[in-house]
Amino acid sequence: MTRRVVITGLGAISALGNNAEAFWSACQAGESGIGQITGFDMSGIRFQNGAQAKQFNPVDHFDDKQLIPLDRFATMAIVAAREALAQSQLELTSEEKTRAAIVTGSCYGGKTSEDAGFSSLYKDNQPRVHPMTIPRLMANAGASALTLELGWQGPAWTVSTACSSANHAIGHAFWLVRNGMADVALTGGSEAPFTYGSLKAWEALRVVSPDTCRPFSKGRGGMVLGEGAGMLVLETLEHAQSRGAQILAEIAGFGMGADAHHITQPSAAGAARAIRLALADAQLSPDQIGVVNAHGTGTAANDVTESAAIRDVFAATVASMKVVATKAIHGHALGASGALEAVATIRGLQEQCVIPTANFQTPDPDCDIPLSLDHAPWPHEAAVSNSFAFGGLNAVLVFRRFEA
Repeated sequence: MTRRVVITGLGAISALGNNAEAFWSACQAGESGIGQITGFDMSGIRFQNGAQAKQFNPVDHFDDKQLIPLDRFATMAIVAAREALAQSQLELTSEEKTRAAIVTGSCYGGKTSEDAGFSSLYKDNQPRVHPMTIPRLMANAGASALTLELGWQGPAWTVSTACSSANHAIGHAFWLVRNGMADVALTGGSEAPFTYGSLKAWEALRVVSPDTCRPFSKGRGGMVLGEGAGMLVLETLEHAQSRGAQILAEIAGFGMGADAHHITQPSAAGAARAIRLALADAQLSPDQIGVVNAHGTGTAANDVTESAAIRDVFAATVASMKVVATKAIHGHALGASGALEAVATIRGLQEQCVIPTANFQTPDPDCDIPLSLDHAPWPHEAAVSNSFAFGGLNAVLVFRRFEA
């Protein structure tokens, strides 16, 4: 029998603050966390802005010994997970911990540690790197650290599919719980891409905006990098109800697929296919979706392609729905973006509202979708959250308002 899966905890680290409530408050206000990148010399880089989690300092959450094997991206995952678990009030017995899963996503892994090691070797001509460089840079560092902290012994791994990493992680954790391989799961994504080497690589790709991120707006200049983490606690409905947990929303479906088209250029057909697969998995029709949380990077190609995919899937009902795009708020946090967007989507379902698309200026006729520009009441049964990654790897989640 297929089991219903619900969300009982949320955690978030972002440019807007160190918890999910600060993040959601900024989403409601349309408050962008994009600003001047700090922490190293930016004089040799064409773009200057990013969405850094400037309020997050790992030393506030870990002692010196704990930090030895942890890169910044892993500390963010752990702190966001702690928040999600605290909200869920989840306490497991020793036996239950053997059926508790941890599935995380990260595009880069420990980029901060990797960049520091390369700089030490090649720039400073140092013969050695930090002895914990490998544990720091491995993409599964956050998931592995969480198993140690929590004592969970069920399935645990990390997904790395560029910008779709978090959605792939959440989707697979959902399937684990729904299909009986686990009873609870901790899942999401984290990313810390702000290093000189990483920024130079993005500069070379020429997709980063010179000022800010304006998804679906005419004259948009590109994406803006962000960092952070988002984490969710998933449980079977039966497990959550048996312990009297507060249920925030239901995760209803997951769809994924490959464009098999181009390494960087998106495909409307591939995106539409993933959305349809997610709806089929959720056993929902397009007319039951009231909100789409778009991938919405602010690049010329992605926004036009995603608009076409949305119009294709929701052709008959697109006029009665809303599209939100939160990367203008938290930046493109790569492997963490889908998790932050999931937090926003779930809170929107809880409060039955839509949020504004920050930084929007002028409608683009090539992006003919009903973009939300205000924080307003918006009753809706279900919402879709899109992630479309370089390499043509698409992952789409469907969330539903919880009803017993």
